[in-house]
Amino acid sequence: MRALKMALFTALAAVMLTGCKAFHTLGTNQKSAQGRPYELIVVINQPLWMGEVGDSLRSLLAAPISYLPQVEPEFDVQRVTPDGFKSVVVDHRNILKVLVEPTLKEAAVAVQYDLTAAPQIVLLLQGPTEESLVEYLKAHGQKLLDVLLAAERDRAVAFAKSFGVSGIEQAAKERFGVTMAVPKGYTLAANEADFLWARYEYPEASQGFMLYSYPYTGGKDFTVGALVKARNRFAKRIPGPSDGSYMITADMFEPTITTFRLNGRLWVEMRGFWDVENDFMGGPFVSYSTLDTATGCIFTYDCYVYAPKLPPHKRNLMRGLEHLLYTIELPKTASTEAN
Repeated sequence: MRALKMALFTALAAVMLTGCKAFHTLGTNQKSAQGRPYELIVVINQPLWMGEVGDSLRSLLAAPISYLPQVEPEFDVQRVTPDGFKSVVVDHRNILKVLVEPTLKEAAVAVQYDLTAAPQIVLLLQGPTEESLVEYLKAHGQKLLDVLLAAERDRAVAFAKSFGVSGIEQAAKERFGVTMAVPKGYTLAANEADFLWARYEYPEASQGFMLYSYPYTGGKDFTVGALVKARNRFAKRIPGPSDGSYMITADMFEPTITTFRLNGRLWVEMRGFWDVENDFMGGPFVSYSTLDTATGCIFTYDCYVYAPKLPPHKRNLMRGLEHLLYTIELPKTASTEAN
């Protein structure tokens, strides 16, 4: 089998560090991949699926996502048996094959891209015993999940860059000196000196994001309290449905912050929920803040979702917004790497 000819990885760190394109399979078949975003086909026989391997996979792939109003899994998992893996199923966008092969010395994972369709990722998890697969998932399961998530993110980023809204992208460049890709469907709702608001309105849902900037005064600016205070100052410019109503950060659950580096730049991520002052609306939000060393200001990309009639379908809306962070580039200065 073609998939079995791939080199096996005892860990998936190399995939994450190198990026998807380095592992794309060279081929001529470019059928369009089937399936919806964050839908995953798991090809596994019945005994494995009903045993510890299946339990481990479900706890990993269908784990609930934090900071969404309803319970939603990382992936919508659809299981098929090896005999059922045929027809259009083989052209699905996300595929994980699981196999016990007694001749192997240890469990490992192989990865291929665009094997029968594009864009597509196919992972093969195999090991000599069921126990070896369970132990592998305990040790490397998060990296396996991260590779699947990165594949979905890269697709969204590629779409945004191919079908951008030039007016919003130009406004971001003029106001903040940043380049970013904004996919078609978004409209510019506000464009001020220190604040930009764009939104995508659906019949029963809304996606939106803010870009804003304000002077940096010290490390305390990146605490939860300071970030919430700044967010409320700018979110107040987003009006609610009734007179005198506007967006605020919900105080029922305190937002959480984490830090990470993206392309050498340090970002602070804040997740929480938003409400509307003097009205009844709300939903999840996530903001990403960094020090713009070119201006000496804090730059924030802040995104939110409102979809009260679509529970529990906020995952894809939120992730679509989160992915746009990976299109943002701030001006580089000599001190950027120290940020």
